[in-house]
Amino acid sequence: MPSPEDHARWQADRRAAVTSPTGNLALVETRWTVAEPDLDAARAEAAPTATVTPIQRRSIDTGAAEHGLRVWDAASPAIAAFEAIDTYPFDPAWVLEARFTPVSAERTVPFEHIRDNGGTRELVVPGDIEFTLDGTDYRLAAFDDGGRLLLVFADQTNGTETYGSGRFLFVEHQDDEGTVVLDFNRAFVPPCGFSAQYNCPLPPAANRFALPIRAGEKNVVFRDGFDIYAA
Repeated sequence: MPSPEDHARWQADRRAAVTSPTGNLALVETRWTVAEPDLDAARAEAAPTATVTPIQRRSIDTGAAEHGLRVWDAASPAIAAFEAIDTYPFDPAWVLEARFTPVSAERTVPFEHIRDNGGTRELVVPGDIEFTLDGTDYRLAAFDDGGRLLLVFADQTNGTETYGSGRFLFVEHQDDEGTVVLDFNRAFVPPCGFSAQYNCPLPPAANRFALPIRAGEKNVVFRDGFDIYAA
């Protein structure tokens, strides 16, 4: 069972990660091109405080490979304006066990993304996560994010107490019998809450809780009315 001390260390690690030179707050540009971009030219043009990295995805319309680049700036306006991540107090009652049942072959689920104008992208969902909460049975879809299960979920706090489009949670501690832990104290604001240059997945219908989950991160707090969409 995680302790308040463990949680405090996790929070400190989160702050360090999002404010790092290539952290969520540092992303100032995502540029997509048909052909592979000239990274050397982009790096030569970038500010001395910037880092340029390549990125790839599949076209939502044709499935063809698309190439692009991201520009991260250690002196970004968002880093300069960042104050804190507002959170709920640690509550051990929100550390829940669930059952993970893998599927025999790769299964995909369509996820709408915040910048795709209602279109969906197929993401690999390796199995089902099932548990009961407040008398309601849930079967959740967590996708494979670089070898870890990432749950994108919504609940009744979104838009009033927490980030409007939902939150993210890594699924932890899978054992040989399929038991996993959902520590909602570690639910976090998705990258698109820190920079408008991300295209975050939105919660599918199965991952929408019919109750408030008052645990984890709420929202990003900026100074002086800073707005990531106006930066």
